[in-house]
Amino acid sequence: MRVALLAGGTGGAKLAAGVQELVGPDLSVIANTADDTRIHGLYVSPDPDLVTYWLAGEIDEERGWGIRDDTFVVNERLERLGAPGWFQLSDRDLATCLYRTHFMAEGGTLTAAQAQIARSLGATARVLPIAEERVATRVLTPAGWRGLQEFLIVDRSEPEIEAVEVQGIADASPTPEVLEALAAAEAIVIGPSNPVISIGPIVAVPGLREAMMGSGVPIVAVSPFVAGRAVKGPTEKFMAAVRRPSSAAGVASLYEGLISAMVVDADDPDEGPEGVQVLSCPTLMEGADGRRELAERVLEFAEALG
Repeated sequence: MRVALLAGGTGGAKLAAGVQELVGPDLSVIANTADDTRIHGLYVSPDPDLVTYWLAGEIDEERGWGIRDDTFVVNERLERLGAPGWFQLSDRDLATCLYRTHFMAEGGTLTAAQAQIARSLGATARVLPIAEERVATRVLTPAGWRGLQEFLIVDRSEPEIEAVEVQGIADASPTPEVLEALAAAEAIVIGPSNPVISIGPIVAVPGLREAMMGSGVPIVAVSPFVAGRAVKGPTEKFMAAVRRPSSAAGVASLYEGLISAMVVDADDPDEGPEGVQVLSCPTLMEGADGRRELAERVLEFAEALG
């Protein structure tokens, strides 16, 4: 089965790793780039890299981010020299960003850079940045606008969220590779990522929703809530900021008119969304077996819908 999977953050990346085990190169992961930033003059692409490290088996599963057994020698030296150290890049992660920055400075695209990174690290699936144009999520707090990374890391997601916006989104467009992946897909899956800051920017790119709906294949979303709670990160806080309940139904309301079905956790205490077909099953994804099992259930569900 050819699968296009929308992902940003740990939940979507973990599901992508499970799906890759089943379909290998027939998986295209469409990754959020609204988290992208510049650190130490380097182009950093957190979500595409996170997905790539999960697919390549390099992720530090205990932390849920970064590269397993990596060191922070360069980051520590930069801090000692006076550089800001709030965004920590480990040494091999730093090498990824150095490569990407040089590749793009030489005239290469973000898409081509990520493809080379994924191939070199051994991922069999494709990792496709959503757009070449620069888009950036920012958060309005009582102290003013904050870039998403500053809000998540420096502010530790603590301030009240008054508004969320994605700068540059109106001028962005899906890449040809993303449109090709959607057109070729036999199933489209929206991963269990934060629906506001991880999936939201992807589906907000002009023309993306139309391409998904025009594919004519099942579009299945996986709820990020397990037993009624987010597994990690400020998903519930962002749901409250957009005035939606922290539930599968709340997530489905953000994808209204787009999805045909949703997978919800078997221990979710809330009622499932109305108006779409629902599969209830365990969704926690503990270890490689858990990732594969959920991937199998999602793809079997999508195939039955087709």
